[in-house]
Amino acid sequence: MRFYILLSLNALTVASLYFLVASGFSLIFGLLRTVNMAHGAFYLLGAYVGYDIASYTGSWLLGLAGAAVAVALVGLAMHLTLLRTLGGDELRQALVTIGFAIVVGDLLLAHYGGITYQFTPPEILYGTTPMPVIRGYPTIRLVVIGSALLVGLGLWLLIHRTKVGMLIRAGVDDRDILSAMGFNVQRVLLLVFALGAGLAGLAGVIGGSALSISPGEDARFLLSSLVVVIIGGMGSLAGAALGALLIGFAEQFGLAFIPNYATLLTFLLMVAVLAVRPQGLLGRG
Repeated sequence: MRFYILLSLNALTVASLYFLVASGFSLIFGLLRTVNMAHGAFYLLGAYVGYDIASYTGSWLLGLAGAAVAVALVGLAMHLTLLRTLGGDELRQALVTIGFAIVVGDLLLAHYGGITYQFTPPEILYGTTPMPVIRGYPTIRLVVIGSALLVGLGLWLLIHRTKVGMLIRAGVDDRDILSAMGFNVQRVLLLVFALGAGLAGLAGVIGGSALSISPGEDARFLLSSLVVVIIGGMGSLAGAALGALLIGFAEQFGLAFIPNYATLLTFLLMVAVLAVRPQGLLGRG
């Protein structure tokens, strides 16, 4: 019993981290139909920027906020300079953002080296939180789970309960009509892209606090975001949450019982979903 509860909590932690990254990717890829292959680079950039800010100021919360804002601004600049003229051309978007990700990854490697960094979160996040049966669980991992819940709730309220969310959903369905009604569609698109990039930066600090920061994490989280969005369905926040849960549990239980085939299990799950519902479990047909 204790083993399975711990394994489930570990899976939930990994799923929460995947959701934090994939939620921003789902906004950009699913709602804007923009192929942003630099999303993993945004995650790693946020982790390093947050680490520098937290180290300089001594405040983990400032590092968290600073990383989100800094990466949102980088995403905004990338969209204005590289992607704005490539609307609808998925191949060029993919090639341009892959090139951007390679440049960012190499610059980060040159500046920070190949060593692993670790955040120093506030004292309240150290240690374990008492829990029944398993006695205790690392507090920082519970913070990851709580952060995913807060981000998910905040995005749902933004998209379904605000005027900005209404404009976003209208822009997805028919940008031409929205523009003809007098709304600035490009401004809405920029807002969504900056929000998606900022969420990746936020996830970088949270993930770097629960795990670590090292070169190669950008590729890992880009791949996980792709798989989560494909399984859950493009543009669906609930689909991203469901996809992250499925991937997190498949990965952790696979590592526990069939470690040599854990990665294969994740992709078999994706293939099975695509075979039954090509648009994803909660994607629109």
